[in-house]
Amino acid sequence: MPQITLHQLSMSYRGPQLLSEVGCRIEAGEKIGLLGRNGAGKSTLLKLLSGQERPESGSIEFAPGTRVAVLPQDVPDGITGTVEEIVSQGLPDEFQLDENHWKRDQYLSNTLQQLELEPHLDFNSLSTGLKRRTLLGRSIVSKPHVLLLDEPTNHLDIDAIRWLEGFLASLESTLLFVTHDRAFLTRLATRILEIDRGKLFDWSCDYETFLKRKEQALLAEEKQQALFDKKLAEEEVWIRTGIKARRTRNEGRVRRLEQMRSTRSQRPKAVGSVRMQFETGERSGNLVCHLEQASFGYGDKQIVAPFDLTIMRGDKVGILGRNGVGKSTLLKGILGKLSPMTGSVRLGTKLEIAYFDQTRDVLDPEKTAVENVGQGKTTIQIGGKSKHIIGYLQDFLFTPEQARSPIRYFSGGQRNRLLLAKLLAQPANMLVMDEPTNDLDSETLELLEERLVEYEGTLLVVSHDRAFLNNCVTSLLVFEEGAIKEYVGGYDDWIRQRKAELTGSNGIKTQSRTASQPTESKEIAASAPKGNSEKKLSFKEKQELDGLPKKIESLEAEQAAIHEQMAAVDYFKQPANLLAADQAKLAKIEEALAKSYERWESLSERA
Repeated sequence: MPQITLHQLSMSYRGPQLLSEVGCRIEAGEKIGLLGRNGAGKSTLLKLLSGQERPESGSIEFAPGTRVAVLPQDVPDGITGTVEEIVSQGLPDEFQLDENHWKRDQYLSNTLQQLELEPHLDFNSLSTGLKRRTLLGRSIVSKPHVLLLDEPTNHLDIDAIRWLEGFLASLESTLLFVTHDRAFLTRLATRILEIDRGKLFDWSCDYETFLKRKEQALLAEEKQQALFDKKLAEEEVWIRTGIKARRTRNEGRVRRLEQMRSTRSQRPKAVGSVRMQFETGERSGNLVCHLEQASFGYGDKQIVAPFDLTIMRGDKVGILGRNGVGKSTLLKGILGKLSPMTGSVRLGTKLEIAYFDQTRDVLDPEKTAVENVGQGKTTIQIGGKSKHIIGYLQDFLFTPEQARSPIRYFSGGQRNRLLLAKLLAQPANMLVMDEPTNDLDSETLELLEERLVEYEGTLLVVSHDRAFLNNCVTSLLVFEEGAIKEYVGGYDDWIRQRKAELTGSNGIKTQSRTASQPTESKEIAASAPKGNSEKKLSFKEKQELDGLPKKIESLEAEQAAIHEQMAAVDYFKQPANLLAADQAKLAKIEEALAKSYERWESLSERA
């Protein structure tokens, strides 16, 4: 029996249906990533599954005795008490008996140790990341059969995210989670569900396979719609001109045309893409910031140890460290908002700074999107041109109705998108962004990465999104062992350099500078004679080389045939075992193709 079954589930909030008669079966132990654009209904589906909302129609069935726990997207208001008290609220009934006090204390202590939480700290004194980790502990400690996680990596540092990945991977509970973290999705998800224009699509594959299949499905949908529109256009021409030469019309053809018009009008509109443009502002001086043995703190307490740093115009610097280690303090110090305890800070000239705040405090939930971004103005200047605020917000996928609505009704992703719109509306030659990726859907996140790479100003960003750091920054400031160290490159480069340092390299700076340069031994190897590779082909190898083009052509034909099958509209409605078999066959073909090309190149060089 399935753990969860959805029957014809529908839900909306005073607008287009978020879920329209969707159905799905979830088996025990599955780890499912729930995807969709911001505002598509991901959090709504989790609320329906957790019982916080009731569907307008349809039903949800759980296997008997199923215990459900949920981690919400945002930290709820009104939570008070110590960390231990809050986590203990999630303990199952079996630990409430008097004779089980010792088991209860031991189990609670183990959970707090795993999450690295101090039991006696006051909840309201914690950082947002530690609050989220406490709420995660409350969910995990209940030993749920089904665990619903809404953006579980938000505000967690990388160490906590990696621990969470390992913990959830070993968990026997059924997982359904919404996340923007692509690395987290890649490692954890064994199945992908996607909400798109009110429908729930079951891709029955991991995240990397989903990306390939999704691209193929979108291309197939685009082709089908183009063919349909072409046929409809031909029929419209016929109805207007074709019957002039006849005294009677083909009523059957007329009815088919009316049906096609109805089908076309009911076609779900594709969700557009965010149009994002940065206002760079006036060019800053070459030097943006120079720190010399600067340390920062509050009162007599030093939080950031003395260090040297130089940031030049155009640098894209990431800041990485555990929650509570002092990243926000470092930001204030670099920007000159906090005086150094030791050393000196020198800021460059003509700096225009725009700040992206992870807590979204600059947004007033009682005001509309127009009021938050326009601040009393009906037009804004973008790219040197005046644009109406409603049109500007439509570039960020807000409809005119949403633009005039109080943002308290917005999802977390929509609020982050609105914050981006507010940030980009002001000219700035330096962007300071604190966790900008939280709650953003993958399409908006990828576009943000593209724009940040193209951005000509200076970027200073705090993030725990590994893929984002790899794609956007040119250097990292990392809090390590009570000090801040600078590394060239993104997250993967830091991991590689860190490993080299621990195994005996000559220091961070030397390692960083030489990371992208060939070593002397590699240069010698590159200029050395090829030796055996210069030997002529044997008769058998010549025959193999002659047969490889035909083999490659055959493999490509098989690959194209499978891709064509996958592009069919009803393809993904087949049983999961058939889909898995096709995917396995495709993987073997792709592996054989890669080896054939490699072999062909190797033999061709010696021919």
